[in-house]
Amino acid sequence: MAGKFEIFKDKAGEFRFRLKAGNGQVILASEGYKAKASCKNGIESVRKNSQMDGRFERKATKSGKWMFNLKASNGQVVGTSETYESEKARENGISSVAKNAPDAKLDDQSAA
Repeated sequence: MAGKFEIFKDKAGEFRFRLKAGNGQVILASEGYKAKASCKNGIESVRKNSQMDGRFERKATKSGKWMFNLKASNGQVVGTSETYESEKARENGISSVAKNAPDAKLDDQSAA
C-alpha cells in the first residue's frame, strides 16, 4: 500500500497534514495552517524537499531520543517526525518519508 497525506482540522480549527506510510504509521506531521491552500502548499513542499537529504535536520531530544525536521529551501520547518528510540530508527523514518512523499495520495478529511 502506498503512503498518503491526510489533511485534517485540529481542535483550534487550523488545517494540518500528516504523512502516513503504507502501513498506516504517521511518519511526518505539520504545523497548523489557517488556510487549506497553505496546508496544501506545505504538502507540495514536503514532496519536493523530501528528495534532498540535506533538508532533513537530524536532532536528539533532551530525553535522549531521536527525531528530525524536514525544512524547505527557506529554512522553514514543513514537517516534524515522531521520536525514535535510536539513530538507526530515525534514519529509517527519513528514508520512509523520502520514499513515500513524492507519490503519496491526498486524503482530505477536513471537508465536512
